[in-house]
Amino acid sequence: MYFKRKIEQRLVEQLGKKEITVLAGMRRTGKTTLLKMMFDKIESKNKVFLDLQNILEQKIFDEIDYNNILSNLNTYKISTSEKLYLFIDEIQFMPQVTNAIKYLYDHYNIKFVITGSSSFYLKNLFPESLAGRKVVFELHPLTFSEFLVFRGYEIEFNNEFIKKTKNIIEYERLSKYYDEYLKYGGFPQIVLESDLSQKELILKDIFNSYFQIDLLTLSDFKKIDALKKLIFLLMERIGSKLDISKLASQTGVSRDSVYSYINLLEGSFFFHFITPFTKNKDREVSGTKKVYICDTGILNLLSNVSNGSLLENSVFLNLKKYGEINYFQKRSGLEIDFIINKSIAIEVKTTGDISDIKKLKRLSKQLELKEHYLIAQNYLEEDESICAYQI
Repeated sequence: MYFKRKIEQRLVEQLGKKEITVLAGMRRTGKTTLLKMMFDKIESKNKVFLDLQNILEQKIFDEIDYNNILSNLNTYKISTSEKLYLFIDEIQFMPQVTNAIKYLYDHYNIKFVITGSSSFYLKNLFPESLAGRKVVFELHPLTFSEFLVFRGYEIEFNNEFIKKTKNIIEYERLSKYYDEYLKYGGFPQIVLESDLSQKELILKDIFNSYFQIDLLTLSDFKKIDALKKLIFLLMERIGSKLDISKLASQTGVSRDSVYSYINLLEGSFFFHFITPFTKNKDREVSGTKKVYICDTGILNLLSNVSNGSLLENSVFLNLKKYGEINYFQKRSGLEIDFIINKSIAIEVKTTGDISDIKKLKRLSKQLELKEHYLIAQNYLEEDESICAYQI
């Protein structure tokens, strides 16, 4: 059974555009499923689907003269006299193919739709000469609203914080699903699996596949044990500011190596990092970052974190669609968990109350922020509170 993703409409709209459509995201997030959906949407029979994990299909592009690639595609009964749609899955397994794609894009009427498991590699794979020739989309594990679709509920939450309304009946009905979402995360295969022990096995396999393929096969880092140790150290620090010197000491590598590892982990969509709120852009770039992980299921399985950290991470993942995210923290310790688009303050609590809202209001006023909301796992009647599942 096929379940619609939020990104689907924008991808389908791109099928009519000349630019190369790139769908990037961590493995097992559903990129291939979406690619096949788009392939099926094409009414023309002049289309080809290739998986570059298949060595035989890699050979199609193994040509010095790129014009010969089209000859190799003749087995698919294509025609160069009309528009060709070429879908390429897992492009990172054949980095050199991007040069061929550029040539074919410039010389033939071909619409390319491709996927890759890492923005870290896609940025390096695509030369600057492809600037202006591609549109990049990112696919992540399911948001909670997508999770509900996979579980048979079609519910639309208002995209404006100020217009979000809540009622106790909806809360009672959906909170149990949100508890499951927190514990097991949003990878599609996990959401569709009913056996709890099987969920854990699949989560372990997702992490192992990520580590063994995305990190070990595709990177050139030598100190793999240090990289693995850093991953688990970062999991322990979810929602916390990073101390690079301490991480370097604990992993036994240099600060520069830690920065390189972090760039890889962020570029392969496993961790996300946010900078402190400031109206000075230069200070923001240099500020200490806070860390979050791609999925609460992996976090809950592999690290002993608190319910508060799980909730904060989940809220972060679901806030990403609203725009730029920063955090704020005063030297005195007062803080705001998230600031959206430099105008909306968000505080996250597993059990919130009116005093939390008052504190947030005072600090938001000092920072001249337009709106402020307490996102809580429990139900609150106050207008400036939002149930966590509504994000």
